[in-house]
Amino acid sequence: MTDVVAPSMPQIEFGPYRLSRLIAGANPINGGSHLSRFVNQQMRRYFTPERIQAFLKECESVGINAWQSGLINLEAYKTFRARGGRMHFISLDHDDPAHPDTLAQLVAGGAIGIAHHGEVTDRLFKGGQIEAVHEYCRKVRDAGVLVGISTHMPAVVDYVVSHDWDVDFFMCCVYERHRTREELKALLGDVPIPIREVYLESDPPRMFAAMRQTDKPCLAFKILAAGRLCDRQEWVEQAFQDTFRQIKPNDAVVVGMYTEYEDQVALNAEYVRRFSHLSAATRQDVAEAVR
Repeated sequence: MTDVVAPSMPQIEFGPYRLSRLIAGANPINGGSHLSRFVNQQMRRYFTPERIQAFLKECESVGINAWQSGLINLEAYKTFRARGGRMHFISLDHDDPAHPDTLAQLVAGGAIGIAHHGEVTDRLFKGGQIEAVHEYCRKVRDAGVLVGISTHMPAVVDYVVSHDWDVDFFMCCVYERHRTREELKALLGDVPIPIREVYLESDPPRMFAAMRQTDKPCLAFKILAAGRLCDRQEWVEQAFQDTFRQIKPNDAVVVGMYTEYEDQVALNAEYVRRFSHLSAATRQDVAEAVR
């Protein structure tokens, strides 16, 4: 197996592969800004099929060797590979009776790892149906690719680890952004507007702590609070620094990048190169670093 080699970009072991510690996300490409429908439309307008290919090529040029997305972008990934691109593909998926063949399509399309979709994971966990996630993980294992679970809730990571599920990696949103109205009321004493997207600065340390409870690679996502920390470059830089100081050496970050107005690919790659060494080797090291 030949992997993309970029000595300037720190990498982690990921099953039989090596992945860059910065992985390209897909929300901007898909028009999922988590900000407003107007930003969504702007992102969709910008990311034409050819711009998607140019984006992936730029990612690869700075040492990013993995793209995390889903079936929606599988054809774009296959086009990239057909044109000589060598990036890996990690996908989200879940059981959907209306589309029973998505897992097979992703495997055939070259995905090296498939994580159960976080939105669905959390809904099933809250509804006492987490075993459905376990069953899907068994299907992924049988399909012969790496098995993952995506979640926005530290409690899900704790549950899976404590029950010793057969998984290879986690995808961890560092903000628990979909609390119910009742949960927000109890936590804050009020309900912000809009309640659909609430990001609390106390959330990332909780998820980072959950990530450190497992020796499995964890891919942290939404470290920039779905764009809310992007208004100032010093905020972006600080978010990368804080993240790498609190995650394990075998963890990575998934970051969606919107390149219309600034070269976020180059900027973010430089932050990962600069801060990757901060990842502490032990829990005690982390506790001292964030004290």
